[in-house]
Amino acid sequence: MIKLRSMRFTRSSSKLGNGNKATPPSEKDCRGLGEIQWELRPGGMLVQKRESNKSSEGLITITVSTVSQSHEISVQATSTFGELKMILSMVTSFEPREQRLLFKGKERDDDEYLHMVGVRDKDKVLLLEDPAIKEKKMLGRDQSINNPSRTITV
Repeated sequence: MIKLRSMRFTRSSSKLGNGNKATPPSEKDCRGLGEIQWELRPGGMLVQKRESNKSSEGLITITVSTVSQSHEISVQATSTFGELKMILSMVTSFEPREQRLLFKGKERDDDEYLHMVGVRDKDKVLLLEDPAIKEKKMLGRDQSINNPSRTITV
């Protein structure tokens, strides 16, 4: 059960302390009060838009580390891990289907949003090659070496 109390405002000099009358706030006092901007979150909630100190709003920089190297990637915070894989395929030699992205110790699906799982600016994501595809590549190379008749030359 919620109890609501109404507050009464009076012009009593004892309430104002020094006896001055209440005055409306000046224009200088209302500097930050303007039109409220709203945004729709991915979950469907309508909230007041946040203030951003960055000039490029919504862009985050992620450090993506592989076994031997690391890359600094700037992406939208509302991107998915699948979109991040597409960008990484241009930087690395791995195709998106060959990549496994890990954040906070868990492999992330392609349809998961970066901001929904907690990826923030300057966070680190680990990139690994999918072991099943790596094994297929190795078997394909071994078979072509052992069976020269299977290789096709044009």
